[in-house]
Amino acid sequence: MENLMTSKRTRSADPGPNPVRIVTLGVMISLTLAGLPACQSEPGTSAATDAHPSAPGRSLGIASVPNLRDLGGYETRDGATVVRGLVYRSNQLAPINSSDMEKLAELGLENDYDLRTEGERTPLPDQLPPGVNNVWLNVLADHSGAGPAQLLTLMQDPTQANVSLGGGKIESDFEESYRQFVSLPSAKTAYRELYLSLGDHSKLPALFHCTTGKDRTGWAAAALLTLLGVPQATVMEDYLRSNDYILPLYKEVIDAFVAGGGEPSIPQAIFGVKVEYLEASLDEMQTNYGTIENYFSEALGIDATAQRALRDLYLRQK
Repeated sequence: MENLMTSKRTRSADPGPNPVRIVTLGVMISLTLAGLPACQSEPGTSAATDAHPSAPGRSLGIASVPNLRDLGGYETRDGATVVRGLVYRSNQLAPINSSDMEKLAELGLENDYDLRTEGERTPLPDQLPPGVNNVWLNVLADHSGAGPAQLLTLMQDPTQANVSLGGGKIESDFEESYRQFVSLPSAKTAYRELYLSLGDHSKLPALFHCTTGKDRTGWAAAALLTLLGVPQATVMEDYLRSNDYILPLYKEVIDAFVAGGGEPSIPQAIFGVKVEYLEASLDEMQTNYGTIENYFSEALGIDATAQRALRDLYLRQK
């Protein structure tokens, strides 16, 4: 099997960051993104325009959900192609204007898998076309404590944010949060249910999402594409493409933070994605399970037969 990381990082002998703080910060960030005002695109436009919208991994161009993308179209290492129109990844499905709701309905979705916390879902419940089943899979259910207040306050105080989050601190915390997507018990439970459901043809087409569609959703998409045999570089490209669709939504927030003296790297780290984030999840997976197949079987309880069924369902040979 192809090595999943360009350079595997080694852990130091010290115990590292407090895991409670790690998970807490991840939830705070997610809730903060849900609560901060994003720039609203005009109907018929999107935050980023693709020159080749039919290319794999590109936004579907639905303005209300700019990070809504088909997971299909990618080629695997053995020459197969991931089938289009079966599973989609997205940012939160609210608010959605009426014209965009019509476009969403055209996808013919059977199920919508919401990976958010209760604190994210309650103020912004998914808005769905009639007949779409909403399934809640709380990846971060096992986090300890926390709320968005501290991070919201820091974003409004750039000077203090530089002290608390600058100098690589926020990036390091994000990397540790990504490790929790692999190791947290509630994450294992949520991703198990997600992949088992995605392996059931009667429940497709389906969509899965979190708040911005970049972190919890990013790992969900990366793990599935990796299991299907999509090359590492392609998986990373798909993951990083969230920057094209999410960062423009928060341009005003980012610009105001920087104008107030905040380090530009801080909002970029919070609102965007980085290679190091996904590499942290991959490293956690490799360290604990060795291969993506073992992660699915040992961590998620999805055996070789069920993995093969996923490949049979989503892959087509040329």
